[in-house]
Amino acid sequence: MGAFMEWFAAKWAIVESLSPFLAQGLWITFKISVIAIIIGSLIGFVLGVLKTLDRPWLKRFINFYLHILRGSPYLVQLYIIYFVLPSTGIEWLSFDSFTAAIVSLSLYTSGYVTEIVASAILAVPSGQEEAARSVGMTKFQALFKVVIPQAIKLTVPPMASVYVIVIKSTAVLSIIGISELTRQGEVAIMRMPGDIMFIYLLIAMFYFVYCYPVLRFSKWAETRFGSIGNDSH
Repeated sequence: MGAFMEWFAAKWAIVESLSPFLAQGLWITFKISVIAIIIGSLIGFVLGVLKTLDRPWLKRFINFYLHILRGSPYLVQLYIIYFVLPSTGIEWLSFDSFTAAIVSLSLYTSGYVTEIVASAILAVPSGQEEAARSVGMTKFQALFKVVIPQAIKLTVPPMASVYVIVIKSTAVLSIIGISELTRQGEVAIMRMPGDIMFIYLLIAMFYFVYCYPVLRFSKWAETRFGSIGNDSH
């Protein structure tokens, strides 16, 4: 029992010592992920709506955009935005690390959100739009007053899952000098190399504290609104 208490006291001392630094990293993770989620969701919403329009050339362009974003690892996209684009010599493509993190994560988020929004709109029964058109609405009015409000409900469950993916993707931002949660943990490991596993466990717990409410909301939303797959039949 005495040995256990000594072990517990030693680990608790590590928790007390590292918590302020990990909390600071969590705050940076939170700030970057929230900004990127908002911007990426707005871009994805617009592209998702445009993808459902009867414009073949526009759909091909959006599909090409999605293939690039979803067909390549986020780490590669981050490298391109932070290291490759500045080498072009174009001033407005030279980002500092924080801006590069926001831009890359926003684009990454938009790739998922675009597909979710487009799928949700297509999942709304076509009779809804036809009924709206039959009472004198234009196609534009039917889309934004009837179809999209119903589609938005269907996007909530999958969107929450995507947001968790985005939050976890911030872990690679340390390679461009962002002191997010994982980076703060790596610095702590250099100070305390004998407690690697315990520090990584602490990092995982901090991520869990952030992600768990989002996951719970996703489960609740799926129960409340249903999923795209369930509502498309």
